[in-house]
Amino acid sequence: MPDERKSFNQIVEFRKEKLNKLIKKGINPYPALFKPSHHSSEIISNYDSLENSSVNIAGRIISIRKMGKASFFNIQDRSSKIQIFIKKDEVGDSEYEIFQLMDIGDIVGIEGVVFKTKVGEVSIKTVKLSVLCKSIRPLPIVKEKEDEVFDAFSGKEQRYRNRHLDLIVNPDVRETFIKRSQIIKSIRSFLDDLGFLEVETPVLQPIYGGANAKPFTTHHNALDQKFFLRIADELYLKRLIIGGIDRVYEIAKDFRNEGMDRNHNPEFTMLEFYWAYADYEDNMDLVEKMIRSAARDLGVESLNWNNEDIDLSRKFKRISFFEALSESIEEDISNLDFEGLKKLCLKKGFNIESEDTYSQLLDHLMSEHVEPKLIQPTFIIDYPTIISPLAKKHRNGNPNLVERFELFIGGAEFANAFTELNDPIDQRQRFESQQKLAIQGDDEAHPVDENFLQAIECGMPPTGGVGIGIDRLVMLLTENRSIKDVILFPAMKNE
Repeated sequence: MPDERKSFNQIVEFRKEKLNKLIKKGINPYPALFKPSHHSSEIISNYDSLENSSVNIAGRIISIRKMGKASFFNIQDRSSKIQIFIKKDEVGDSEYEIFQLMDIGDIVGIEGVVFKTKVGEVSIKTVKLSVLCKSIRPLPIVKEKEDEVFDAFSGKEQRYRNRHLDLIVNPDVRETFIKRSQIIKSIRSFLDDLGFLEVETPVLQPIYGGANAKPFTTHHNALDQKFFLRIADELYLKRLIIGGIDRVYEIAKDFRNEGMDRNHNPEFTMLEFYWAYADYEDNMDLVEKMIRSAARDLGVESLNWNNEDIDLSRKFKRISFFEALSESIEEDISNLDFEGLKKLCLKKGFNIESEDTYSQLLDHLMSEHVEPKLIQPTFIIDYPTIISPLAKKHRNGNPNLVERFELFIGGAEFANAFTELNDPIDQRQRFESQQKLAIQGDDEAHPVDENFLQAIECGMPPTGGVGIGIDRLVMLLTENRSIKDVILFPAMKNE
């Protein structure tokens, strides 16, 4: 390790010496402006019309092959990479000396002429080289041969901690985040076309709500009051429905102070939308169409997820909560009370915790024994009331069920939705039931929100609401298996 550190320090000092040499030559190594006329992909794809034309291009040097009085180097810009040729006899001694002070990682501007080498590679012959940014710190070493990459910057943890390097040396990573932007743009366009209004609601909230989760807390000095980072946007968006905005959505950062794994990051992006005079069945149709539309905009109809082929073009399956659970554990549990369910779990050899509540036990059984088997797109519908405190009681008259669905694809959850509860008396009772769970030690129980209760007492129309995890949807459509691969700067423990 000491030898490696010494080597790194020597490289930095050597680059600083080159920087000083540039300055002594009267070169500003960090100028304010250079205007490219083209990007590399434009030049390569339009070679026939650009051959022998003069172009300006800028990018980062990613490889250099020096050969005495002539050299080749590659630069990478936002679109791709392209080869640059520079010859001492053509640019002059002074210009070539400037080039000799360049390193991998430096950003340069090139004024030159488009041509093809003897082997047919589209390249640019340098007329003038401009130093745009002298790099002091060396980049990870990446070697290429016949389009195969060796020694790439591939360590997951280092890539996440140093996303700037990851984007430089791993172009496929950049493509993932371009696709992420396209997916969000597609979703916005889809909802906008249906007349939904995009809004922004508070991130700092005096009381958190809209989900069962543990919040992050902070203190507002001016108000001398505890605040929470939102765990969901739901209760504020419902207030807008009450206020007469019949179709409303928000794509926003939410925060939950919970565990981390390949599907969970404490800071994540959620889409929530609410649709007055619609129910959960309307929203199932909408969600299915929206996901298929986003996939189609990316050119995706089927994909491979954890070695499973998933077809997004087929109609999504629908099955009730208790039906799916009973099928999986091969016992009908729809009429079992808490004690009966515990006995069944013990008989089956399922792990249960002594402090588990009935709702936690149901949730555990679903997550452990049903969800991993839901590979093709599947809506689980008609959830137990006890684990859905904000959903409307089922219209079939069963008091133990609510009108709720969750969408699963590839064994992971992608959407959660309700026919929203708009009975203020029922809502208060649900909140109070959750409060009892909190007193029993459930730190994810939903708190009582008096402001929301007062709002809903003014009257909320029949409404369907949906929450979709944007990060997971991006994971699916880009075939990435970890949420950290689709978040530019995921949460990491300090080194």
